[in-house]
Amino acid sequence: MLSELEVGESGILVALDLPAGVQNHLMYMGFVPEARVKALHRAPAGDPTVYAVDGIEVAIRRETAKSIRVEPVRTEMPVPSSAPSVSEDSMEELTSLYGAAR
Repeated sequence: MLSELEVGESGILVALDLPAGVQNHLMYMGFVPEARVKALHRAPAGDPTVYAVDGIEVAIRRETAKSIRVEPVRTEMPVPSSAPSVSEDSMEELTSLYGAAR
């Protein structure tokens, strides 16, 4: 559910389980299936939460957000690239230029 996203987390919208009028209003603002939604910040009392979708920011109350189904987006850590290998000839040249490692 959209209400379960923590600030900074994103999700892909799956469905709006809301009355037609509310659903149409949110869809007009970009809450459509497969849209990426991000929780930006929450009011000090915890409600409402501001979400970013389709380039706009929308404040939605928790009660409404509980009826919006999203699939959380799992962010993957980038895989560090391995250090480039240095040939023996290149290493000798570097050592002659800069001296041996201390």
